[in-house]
Amino acid sequence: MDINFRGTLLKTKTPQRIPGASLITSVEDLPAVLAASLSAEERALIQKLKTSPLPLAVTTHFASLAAPERDDPIRRQFIPDPLEEADDPFALDDPLGEERYRAASRLVHQYRDRALLLAGGSCAGFCRYCFRRIRMNAAFISSAELEPVLAYLESSPGIREILVSGGDPLTACDGKLEELFGKLRNRRPDILIRLCSRVPVTYPKRLSCQTIDLLRRYRPLRVVTHINHVKELSPDARTVLASLVETGIPVHVQTVLLKGINDNAETLALLFRECLNLGLSPYYLFQLDLAPGAAHFRVPLKKGLALYRELERQISGLALPVYAVDLPGGGGKIRLSENAIAVEENGAFLLKGHDGMLWKYPIE
Repeated sequence: MDINFRGTLLKTKTPQRIPGASLITSVEDLPAVLAASLSAEERALIQKLKTSPLPLAVTTHFASLAAPERDDPIRRQFIPDPLEEADDPFALDDPLGEERYRAASRLVHQYRDRALLLAGGSCAGFCRYCFRRIRMNAAFISSAELEPVLAYLESSPGIREILVSGGDPLTACDGKLEELFGKLRNRRPDILIRLCSRVPVTYPKRLSCQTIDLLRRYRPLRVVTHINHVKELSPDARTVLASLVETGIPVHVQTVLLKGINDNAETLALLFRECLNLGLSPYYLFQLDLAPGAAHFRVPLKKGLALYRELERQISGLALPVYAVDLPGGGGKIRLSENAIAVEENGAFLLKGHDGMLWKYPIE
């Protein structure tokens, strides 16, 4: 269905079935305690968003980790908030500027030695701050779509890593994953595969012994997963993450700094220490991308910098990820520090990219 959302012509996303999972897409299917906690405004918004690019969608597993309080760090990540409808003059439909670097319909080549494969698949639930909320492909990549990707990789030996993302590739079945990885390995035996997935915490049972063995067979392969709060590290999530590491698959953790969820040093220090104890590598702490409807999650940049300085005092270098931002509109990823801020101008910071260009990021 084509709809008009914030002035942009889009396609409605239908949450994709995950092998073996039950995905909640309506108030009636939420745990009773969560459904009872919804305000009238939240219920109305959930109904309104059913035909939007980012409707309510959450696995039964992830929903079971949430408490009914409005400020619960799990609940806030998947229950639509009326604040999503507030105007944000800084919002971008394509916050990372990926369209500028399209090498094929499913391939983005922005950085010299690595490329991003939008293999597709939906997600095991929709995060309310999703930066690909408008441009995500629900269908897993077809053989016809993969062929130009493979040809490009063959002709570009300087690309040493391929990030397999989507959506979430682990919403596809093992057979489709095996076919994809097999073709990548056949055409580029040397390339490092980075599998980007939130499934280890949103639906850990998807990572069966058979799936983990499949991933092991296609090494060099690393899993990059997304964890924002220690509550996401359920017993099942801890088990599968430890199993990946024990199988010889390195696991790196990306975290998004989110207002009211993890924007204090103690919360983040606990998360990063727990990840380290599981054998995971805290990798990036990201300043929020400028996606539509996500401004209420945005931590002011100066607060984020102060928080990171406190983290440096609290935890070891092994547990400390890089604090970074993807410069809005396609400026690339930079490490954040006071030195990255060139000047303040009209309610925005001007951040210096690697090429010396200046890119706007809001002060608040």
